[in-house]
Order: sequence, then structure tokens, then C-alpha cells
Amino acid sequence: MLVIIFCIILLILLVSWAKVNPFLAFLIVSIAAGLCLGIPLGKISGSIQKGLGDTLGSLAVIICLGAMLGKLVASSGAAQKIADVLVNAFGIKYIQLALVAAAFIIGIPLFYGIGFVLMVPLIFSVTYKYKLPAVYIGLPMLSALSVTHGFLPPHPSPSALVVIFHANMGLTLLYGLIIAIPAVIIAGPVFAQFLKKIPSAPLATFRAEELPADKLPGAFNSFFTALLPVLLLGITAAFPFIGNAKDDLHKVIAFIGDPSIVMLIALIIGTYTLGVKQHKSMGHLSIIYGDAIKDISLILLIIGGSGAFKQVLTDSGISNEIASGLQSFNLQPLFLGWLIAAIIRISLGSATVAGLTAAGIVSAMVIKDPGINPNLMVLSIGAGSLAFSHVNDSGFWLYKEYFNLTIKDTILSWSLMETIVAFVGLGGVLLLNVFI
Repeated sequence: MLVIIFCIILLILLVSWAKVNPFLAFLIVSIAAGLCLGIPLGKISGSIQKGLGDTLGSLAVIICLGAMLGKLVASSGAAQKIADVLVNAFGIKYIQLALVAAAFIIGIPLFYGIGFVLMVPLIFSVTYKYKLPAVYIGLPMLSALSVTHGFLPPHPSPSALVVIFHANMGLTLLYGLIIAIPAVIIAGPVFAQFLKKIPSAPLATFRAEELPADKLPGAFNSFFTALLPVLLLGITAAFPFIGNAKDDLHKVIAFIGDPSIVMLIALIIGTYTLGVKQHKSMGHLSIIYGDAIKDISLILLIIGGSGAFKQVLTDSGISNEIASGLQSFNLQPLFLGWLIAAIIRISLGSATVAGLTAAGIVSAMVIKDPGINPNLMVLSIGAGSLAFSHVNDSGFWLYKEYFNLTIKDTILSWSLMETIVAFVGLGGVLLLNVFI
């Protein structure tokens, strides 16, 4: 634990005080962590490469295609049109709540990374046009995405935990919704009231000049194109429950339902609906897409660097040592599961690793003891796996770089928001356990 604390402090000092590029800082700290934690010299570079590859392998295509679609949505005026429709429907006073509700609905079928890159242009369009604080408007939306990612099936970690604990997917989703709604409200709109003064100059790629009303795409076209990934993922997620899941049509649908393929299809269709149909040449659209990639290239490297650091910590076996040490304490099982997941999350940075590691430790206890509700254990560990995201988590850097914040302000907003979600989630689980 001392080594982990030292490495985290070193990373913060390198980035904030010494002004070292975050990607280089991650490489330096990853090597230092590997040496201090006893990983053989010949395996440290392998851990770094694996962490980079695994993290970017799952996110690079989604983030790049999402940035292209986001840039198109912004530059075409679609984001401006969506913002106008929402403001006209709900008014400036309630726009934050409207965006939170939209993010919560979108977040249920979408992976966090896709939801993030799709919602960011909308957040920035609203904040630029109506001169609203970006963090105040944006963080509640991201809290909704984070809660759905950590608590609710069909997201990967909650779904895996349901299988491990032999829980009921439907009941877990129902209980998760009961807990998720107050968690989003408290960590989102309520907490954001204290964040209005945080300065933020969001990523330039989503800053589009305001267009006159007659130059904007139609409302249906704007909403349809921006939300097409949500529609595609929702349809493909429901399709396996219809008919024979082993036939060729289901295999094709499963292929189309892959997040990377969904984003590619959405971008191709968006190229027509918001590009060619709006009388933009393919040459002009190529410039837009190229600019989007340039703007997020450093973000990709930083996220990859955080993955390298996480992998070095994982390969050192520190997560198992932490979990084994905590297991000897005589604690309420639901709280123990939450605590193990939270400490591993804070140490390693990965919510998925924290959740699955904690599940592996307490699974035998849950299966043997009929008094432990497996559905609530899924939610307890899911809540713990979101606790205090900081410099070793790729989500921390995604938020920091897109919103162009300092590390201090990112911790005061993002990290505290995630921690509030974790504690509210725990409170909800323990309260439900009294009545169920």
C-alpha cells in the first residue's frame, strides 16, 4: 500500500508540479511501480505493453469514431438544434435535469465510453450557447452514465457478478434502479450545486460556431443521428431473446451489435444525414474527421498510459493481498464486499478488476450462506468498484482532458462524484437488505 501511495503521489507531482506530459509520467511511474513491487525486470515492459494494448484495444476505435461523430454533430449544427429543442421543452432552469434523465436512459444500453463521447458534444453545445458552467451541467450527466455502468445489467461488470453469485438478472436490475435513481440525484444535480465556480474550457474540437436557424438540420435528423448508436445497441441487445439465438441472422445481429461496429455504422449514416445531405463535400467531411482525431490523439495516449499503470499493479498481485487481508475482519458481508471492491478500485483504478476480484473473494461466502442476498451483493460490489476514481483510472483522464481541468479540480468534481455514488449505493443496499 505504501508503494501504491508513493506512486500515486509521484504521478501527481510529475504532471502538476514538474509539468511532465501525462503519458510520459504514466510510463515512468509504471516502471517505478514494477520495480518497487518486485516484478522481474524482464516482465515490466510486458506488463506495460499489455496494459496499453488491452486499454486502447477496447477503447481506441470507440473513442476515435465517437470523436468523429461528435465533431460532425457539433459542426453540422445538430448539437445546437438538439440543445434548442431541449431548452424550448424544459427551459434553462430545468435543462440540467433534462440532460441527466437523457443520460440515464441512454446509459442503460450503452457502454460508458460510448455514452461519454456521444454526450460530450451535447453538453458543450448547451454550455457554450447559454453561457453555463461546463462542469455544473456536464458532471450530473456523467454521474448518470457512471451509475448505470457500475450498477445495472447489461453492463459487463454487473452482468458478470450476476453470474458469479447466481443472482437473478431481473431482480438485480430492479433493485439497481431503486438505488441508482437517488445515487444519480445526489451525486449529480445536488452535488453539482457546489461546482458552479470550477473553471473549465472544454476540448476545442466540440466548439462549433453558432449557425443561423435556417442553416440547422431538422430536429428529427439531429436527434436520430446523434442517438443512432443507442438505437442500434438497444435493438441488437434485445434481438437474442427473439427466436433461435444460434441461427445465422442472430450471428449477423451479434456482429452488428459490437460497440465498434455500431459506432462505424452510425458514423457512415451520419456522414450522409448530417454531411452529404446538408450539402457538405466528402473532402470537407474528411477534414472534420481528421481534426477530430488530432484533437483526441493525446487523450488516447494518456488513457493507454493509465492502463499500463493499472496492469503493472494488477500483475504485482497486490489486489489479492489486499482482499485476503480484509477477509479476516468480521464485517457485515454486504459491507465487506463493498469495502474490498472500493480499496482495490482506489489502488488499481479499474472498476471491472475491482468488482471481479472482490467477487472472487466473497463468492464462496455468498453461495454457502442463504442469508446473504446475491442480488444485493452484486450491487454492493458494483457500488464499491466506483469509489474515488483518481489518477490511476482512465475515466479520470477522459473527463479531465475533455473538460480541460486541473488535477485538483478533477479530484474535487469527478473523484468526489464517484465517491458519493459509491457511498449512496452502499447505503441503498444496506437499506434494501432490511426490507428484503
